[in-house]
Amino acid sequence: MINITFPDGAVRQYEPGVTALDIAKSISEGLARKVLAANVNGQVVDATRPILTDSTLQLLTWVDKDGKATMWHSSAHLMAEALEALYPGVKLGYGPSIENGFYYDVDLGDRTISEEDLRKIEAKMVELSKLNSEYIRKDVSKADALAYFTEKGDQYKVETINELADGSISFYTQGGFTDLCRGPHIPNTGFIKSIKLTSIAGAYWRGNEKNKMLTRIYGITFPNQKELDEYLTLIEEAKKRDHRKLGKELELFAFSEKVGLGLPMWLPKGAMLRERLQRFLQEAQIASGYLPVVTPHIGNKNLYVTSGHYEKYGKDSFQPIHTPEEGEEFMLKPMNCPHHCELYKVTPKSYKDLPVRFAEFGTVYRYEQHGELHGLTRVRGFTQDDAHLFCRPDQVKAEFQKVIDLVMYVFNSLSFTDFTAQISLRDKEDRSKYIGSEENWELAEQAIIESAAEKGLNTVVEYGEAAFYGPKLDFMVKDALGRKWQLGTIQVDYNLPERFELEYIGADNQRHRPVMIHRAPFGSLERFIAVLIEHCAGKFPLWLAPTQVKILPISDKSQEYAEKVAELLKNAEIRAEIDDRSEKIGKKIREAELAKIPYMLVLGEKEAADNVVAVRRQSKGDMGTMQIDAFTALINEEVANRKPLE
Repeated sequence: MINITFPDGAVRQYEPGVTALDIAKSISEGLARKVLAANVNGQVVDATRPILTDSTLQLLTWVDKDGKATMWHSSAHLMAEALEALYPGVKLGYGPSIENGFYYDVDLGDRTISEEDLRKIEAKMVELSKLNSEYIRKDVSKADALAYFTEKGDQYKVETINELADGSISFYTQGGFTDLCRGPHIPNTGFIKSIKLTSIAGAYWRGNEKNKMLTRIYGITFPNQKELDEYLTLIEEAKKRDHRKLGKELELFAFSEKVGLGLPMWLPKGAMLRERLQRFLQEAQIASGYLPVVTPHIGNKNLYVTSGHYEKYGKDSFQPIHTPEEGEEFMLKPMNCPHHCELYKVTPKSYKDLPVRFAEFGTVYRYEQHGELHGLTRVRGFTQDDAHLFCRPDQVKAEFQKVIDLVMYVFNSLSFTDFTAQISLRDKEDRSKYIGSEENWELAEQAIIESAAEKGLNTVVEYGEAAFYGPKLDFMVKDALGRKWQLGTIQVDYNLPERFELEYIGADNQRHRPVMIHRAPFGSLERFIAVLIEHCAGKFPLWLAPTQVKILPISDKSQEYAEKVAELLKNAEIRAEIDDRSEKIGKKIREAELAKIPYMLVLGEKEAADNVVAVRRQSKGDMGTMQIDAFTALINEEVANRKPLE
């Protein structure tokens, strides 16, 4: 008999060769009908895989992240089966699960797929799912795998197999469809009840622009129609909140192909929004002992060779700029940290000088592939709210925790209250992509783990997500629609101080290396503003709103009084605009609502005679009349308290 240990610590004995599905049935038939996969000894596997030795077991259902991922990957295979039935000769690339659903990259030859065709593919998937076909795994030799897909004429699978080691290759078959896949998969297609293919895009094979452009079909599936309907409602709301749509409507930012793809330009209202966010953080930084610095937009190539950025990212960056001086090369700045290391070296430091905290809203440039650019969330030029702290080893934890406090201050002020702190560590196996000693990495990782625990953060650990020079604490924020975004980040770095030979004189009068902490509470202003726009649907908190008050005179007779009110608001540092068009007041109110203006002041002859304003609150309607002084006090109190979104 073998011992199976469950998540609650309970242990049961079973015959060797028992499957997770068998175990679920031994507990209850109802549970067995929900099991999609299993976590055995920390590895997600098919629920039908035999378990031969003592093991830990977690049964995975739809409520588990890995359960959803398994069903969505199986749905990608189901879609591929439907495509082969509808488009004979279609060739298949990759078909993974993603955060919400799945996709498959396919080569249709001369054929194309339209939105209308997606409904036909959905219908075929529903037809195939009802067959309850089992997903059957088979380990195959490399020779047999190559023979199968060569005969089938699927060159993408052949190319993939050629890179795999013999003995590590498996096929999965459901119904009449077989695919190269490591798994895992759900027990059968019957678990896939409700299907929606969501969009079509182009994708280069293996993400390389030199390769053929394939058709990428996105989809999502659910175990029941109710959850699919709720998801589709969420998608419609997301379309309304799309920062690209709202950014245009609210006149915040624009793009121009002549300027360059992925290079946003900020219109006056957007620029003012950026500046207010910068001032907000700058005030908090100054109070926390940060020192402002400014560095150039370019740097000598050797700077990034020293830091290691050129080796790791040089091929994916904008290429070096050649000057008239032979052999001299500069690069658009991909990171601020190498510049800050050089600033640290300008003056000698003693242990009494540390920590040194340099802060800069520095614009950096990275060459993102054309197909990966997306509004403000994926751009080629962006401004980081960057700071680098240089401290003694005994100061690392305290400084790290102070940065956590700063991130919390930013999130709370902007109503980002639902988040997880992701502890991003090195890959457990592959250390080749990291620089620095094992000892320094262990010290850095331990500092992050302990700091997060002592601050009581809700954390998850992700291996392989560290930066090449150090581990990170990444803040994964959920917006109002429940979508996850990676925003703020804090990193501990023992390596760049070594590469730049940074030093301080210790109390023992000897030379020592400082430790470097990288931090960016916003991450980048562009991405942060995009997420903020979608989180609040363009209804910014009053202290951030580009226009706080719209003054709406009912007729030309109220124009003079409107201008007087505007001047009084301006003197009280309230951002106000007058809508002096010859339109009906109802239309002015509707358009101010659509423009997400927090407050509206309706001014007629009566208000002018009484020296008052009729106040409307965005989305809430009439607040009655009040004296101008009372209204300005109301606004300034709300701004001073940085009242969060309601």
